[in-house]
Amino acid sequence: MADRDAFIEKAKARLDQWNAEIDKMEAKREEAEADAKIEREKQLKDMRKQRDEAELRLRKIQEASDDAWNDMKSGFNQAWDDLSSAFENARSRFN
Repeated sequence: MADRDAFIEKAKARLDQWNAEIDKMEAKREEAEADAKIEREKQLKDMRKQRDEAELRLRKIQEASDDAWNDMKSGFNQAWDDLSSAFENARSRFN
């Protein structure tokens, strides 16, 4: 169970970082010119989508039984890596 709790806490911390990044990017978007605003809004939308997907997966992990947790862990790790990569890709295009 400790492994699961640590995993959940780590995922929550990462989501908090993503939320802070999104907030920063939204502030930058406000300063951008019209064309840049459109592109930045698209990138923010992509980032929010990735964050929302990660939050959904995290909720599923939190609600899973211990047996299901063990079955879900490896799949969740791969999905988390994919979401992290997509989020970072959107963030890098924003800058």
